[in-house]
Order: sequence, then C-alpha cells, then structure tokens
Amino acid sequence: METTAVILRGPREIGLGRLGLTEPGPRDLVVEISHSGISTGTEKLFYTGNMPPFPGMGYPLVPGYEAAGEIVEAGSETAYKVGQRVFVPGANCYEGAFGLFGGSTRRLVTDADRVTPIDPGLGAEGALLALAATARHALAGVDKKMPELIVGHGVLGRLLARLTIAAGAPAPTVWEINPDRATGAEGYEVIHPDNDPRHDYRTVYDASGNGGLLNDLITRIAKGGEVVLAGFYTDPLSFAFPPAFMKEARLRIAAEWEREDLIATRTLVESGALSLGGLITHSVPAEEAAEAYETAFNDPACLKMILNWGTVNDA
Repeated sequence: METTAVILRGPREIGLGRLGLTEPGPRDLVVEISHSGISTGTEKLFYTGNMPPFPGMGYPLVPGYEAAGEIVEAGSETAYKVGQRVFVPGANCYEGAFGLFGGSTRRLVTDADRVTPIDPGLGAEGALLALAATARHALAGVDKKMPELIVGHGVLGRLLARLTIAAGAPAPTVWEINPDRATGAEGYEVIHPDNDPRHDYRTVYDASGNGGLLNDLITRIAKGGEVVLAGFYTDPLSFAFPPAFMKEARLRIAAEWEREDLIATRTLVESGALSLGGLITHSVPAEEAAEAYETAFNDPACLKMILNWGTVNDA
C-alpha cells in the first residue's frame, strides 16, 4: 500500500511524493486524511533546519501532527468502524521516511489507541484539536491558575483566551504587536504592550515563543506571580536575577498535551463551550504544499494554514 504525502527531504526542500505504508495489523486503522494543519512552531524548526536534536528526527520526514479524516479500514481488534471521523496526531507508518509527526498525508496507518473520534460537522476545524488540547494542558491541573495576561494573539493565544473565558474566569488581557493579528478577539481585549501600564499580573502566559521577552514579563508580574512558558523555545532561556528576586517570581513550562486534554477539549467543542471558528485563515489544496508552508511560516496574516487532501487521488 502506498500514499501521497508531504515529504521534507531537508531544510526548505519540501513537496509531495509517494511513500510505501506499513501493513496494518489487527489493532490498526487505515485513515484517509481530509485536512491537515501546518504548525508554525516545531514544524517550522524542521523546515528551517533549526530544530535542536530530537528523538526520532531526521530527513526525509513526513511533517504534520494535526490531521482529521475518515477510517477506511479497521482492524479486527479495534472498536472502530469504517466511515468514522477521527482526529489523528500523526503516524509513524512510512517506508523510507521518518514519521516523527507523519500527519500530512492522504492516507496513513495508525494504532487505534492514538485516534480520537470527532464530530464530522467540524470539517477542517477538526484538525485543530491538538492545538486546542495544548492550550488546555497549559491551563488545567493541580495548582494552576488562569492567565490574567496572554502574550501573543496567534492561534495558541486565542485558544488560551477562549478557554479561560469558557472556564468562567475573568477575561484576560492579550498583548499583540502586529496590527494584522490584533483583531478577532471574542470577549477579551487585545492591546499593544506599550499601552499596558500594569505591573501586577498574577499569571502571565507567553504564547509567542519569544524567549527574549522573559525579562520584560517578569517585571509585569505581581510579587509571587508566575510566568508560564506555553510556546516552544529553541534558544537557551535566561533572565536577570535581581528583578526576579524582588518579585519572588515563579516560572512554569507547559508541556505537550496528554490524551485526557484531547478528550476534555473535544467535549468543550462539542458542547459549544469552546469555539474553533475563525482560527483557520488559509486553506489550500495539498498539491500546493510547498507554497503553503512558505505562507504559513512567513505571512503574519496567516494564523493557521490547512492542507485540503480531498483533491488528491490516492488510488
């Protein structure tokens, strides 16, 4: 069995190609992907060649860990049925290519335990479930406080703000320096940091991925306040000790989502408590993948780029 997939052969060497798929077993599913998202965090680092050493990394690589599609074959030991719509956080099922992510493909093979059933009505928005679960993971858990300030109004920042409101907490303030991204707020205020006089936030969530802001963010917290690093940071992080000492600052790093975050997020979406609307700004046929990755990584107006695989004939 073969498929058409996005193949990253080296830094900035990307395009569609044919790959063999591993034979599915009794606990596997074969999923035909309809939509996959492009991550402007970790995927960009692989694309530019700036990703630090990471287990399972290497080229050629099939990118993508945000994929939604339909089951076309279900193993005898699974509880799934052909025709079910599922979210797939990538797959490692390719012959001749690494599948560290593996979701940007027309068809994939995956263990049934990895997928999550989703409402078919979500359409392309079903591919956003992992990003929403990432935001939820940063917020949920023991002794975690809701953000009073969110830095960055990209997709992650918007989801953090929406989840905060969905939890019944006061609406956070959101910082954004790019005018193209300052619009689209739903129930909260987006301002330029230069227009914010506050230096008493109890919780600041950074969704920008810019480690150079850490010193500034520490000055913005109240004594005993917390800075949560919710992005992905490639360079070593550092901060000046005296201001952090005076603030008795706390620093927390938000890790990758877990399955319970995915399930909880799906419930919020299906109940209507969390909207994924307005986050997809660009959607193109998968045949235009090379141009799509350039746009996703370099166009500030692009919040989320989706590849549409429905036009790819994989017969």
